[in-house]
Amino acid sequence: MAVTGVHLLFFSPEADALRQTLSDAFGWSHVDAGGGWLIFAAPPAEIGVHPGEKPGHEISLTCDDLDATVAELRAKGVTLRGDPEDRAFGRAVTAILPGGVQVLVYQPTHPSPITPGP
Repeated sequence: MAVTGVHLLFFSPEADALRQTLSDAFGWSHVDAGGGWLIFAAPPAEIGVHPGEKPGHEISLTCDDLDATVAELRAKGVTLRGDPEDRAFGRAVTAILPGGVQVLVYQPTHPSPITPGP
């Protein structure tokens, strides 16, 4: 198969601040593609397909310990909406990244093709 990876995009009116957050708060390594356009190494990924009324996509971040992740992100200045909540697929909280970019951060309870299930 010729597909070798997934390239994810965040769009933000505060792109530089969001790049800084991904580097500093999330600790993701990166390369400079030129002129300050940073491309980050993402953690391992999985793709789920859900039924929907219209086509679309969503980016969520997973973790092994949501409470520890929430504490670490808050300590590094990342805004989180409320406290973690139980959902059908795991425990989750929404992170508000620079520019108002919202991304779900969750500790899955569903099986994963990457890591063993709970």
